[in-house]
Amino acid sequence: MRYALVNPDWDFEGSVYFGCREPHLPLEFGYAGAVLEREGHAVLILDAHLESISPFELVEKAEYFSPHFIIIATAPTYLFWRCPQPELRVPMQTARLLSPIGATLIAVGPHASVTPAAVLKKMEADIAVVGEFESVLHLLDGRAEWERVPGLAFAGKSGVRLNPGTAVADLSALPAITWPQRLLDRHIHHHHRFDAGAGAGLGAEIESSRGCPFGCTFCARNNFRGEYRRRPAEKVLAELDCLIERGVRYIYFIDEIFLPDRKFLRELERRNIRFGVQTRIDFWSEAGLDRLGGAGCVSIEAGVESITSRGRSRLQKTSRLDGGRLIERLAYARKKIPFVQATLMETGDDPSEIAQWSSTLRDRGVWINDPVPLFPYPGSREYSLRWGEPDEEAWEKALGYYLETNPILSDLQTRKPLPLSILERR
Repeated sequence: MRYALVNPDWDFEGSVYFGCREPHLPLEFGYAGAVLEREGHAVLILDAHLESISPFELVEKAEYFSPHFIIIATAPTYLFWRCPQPELRVPMQTARLLSPIGATLIAVGPHASVTPAAVLKKMEADIAVVGEFESVLHLLDGRAEWERVPGLAFAGKSGVRLNPGTAVADLSALPAITWPQRLLDRHIHHHHRFDAGAGAGLGAEIESSRGCPFGCTFCARNNFRGEYRRRPAEKVLAELDCLIERGVRYIYFIDEIFLPDRKFLRELERRNIRFGVQTRIDFWSEAGLDRLGGAGCVSIEAGVESITSRGRSRLQKTSRLDGGRLIERLAYARKKIPFVQATLMETGDDPSEIAQWSSTLRDRGVWINDPVPLFPYPGSREYSLRWGEPDEEAWEKALGYYLETNPILSDLQTRKPLPLSILERR
């Protein structure tokens, strides 16, 4: 069978989207393609965003490949599955563009995982996969097989049929990704890098773990990327070595939470690679931060969220450090690592206390954002606590609530976002 894996040419004009808008490696398609090829199938990855493929070229390349299946992602790269754009405008446009080819159209991503019926309808897709799809695509050869695959949604005799369960990938079974040089050569972006070496050489992303051991209300990961699991270190390092050989000089680990691992950091140090991470600063001792900086880390995005235990309780997030000790740990990290960011969310903390706390850290070189209003992503506990399980209108409901309750947005939001009814207008 022939599988075309399509990452759309993303455009976030008018979107509430908080993520980076630069192209990144489509990690989920890298895994899926490797699994499919291992199973004897033909694979073509078409990353319209990273490769700047025009609509005409996308159709031309897909038609020439003549796929049996076309898989379209509803969000850009695994890095942003937890905070995707609410609208499906770009995936809808891409699906309409490729529909005349006549292949079975499969939607994958956070929207498909949380609201599969809505995705099937909006994208006019044949299948939506709930969960981590890398290891199920090769099971879809015939419609009779669809009924046996966990987490599969498709049109049945009496409406949308949703198979019980969720597709979950076995990280130990996923191959190390070997990227085509044509993709790497276009990946000049160094994600979340702001030190003096930014932009020197090619960049790339790697996943060393998936999921998170914590249950903060704001994190959208229901039905996908749930339980914390680590990829086998030998596969991560094999993938890294291949990237280094092909000219990559900076790596960003997309892990929800990059936890201390002395042995792994020692391997990174041997490779003389620069890298960035997302982490919780309260899990790092000063000795651990010494090792992290020594291993080549040049960028930390530390999720602090709130400066008070009361605010963190609001988010059902615990911390090993109080506000004062967080300042000291972040400041120490900045001594060892060129760029350290502490992210804050709007939790009702006193504005004057936030200003004083932030000023103290900024004076010590740590970057702090103004508190970001909480977006109740479908698939998060925040959404479920407010409205229950997501229905077909979940994304409309979440964005409408956000726009209504936040007339003034954060410093990370440059323009007033548009409602979904406008963004998804055909």
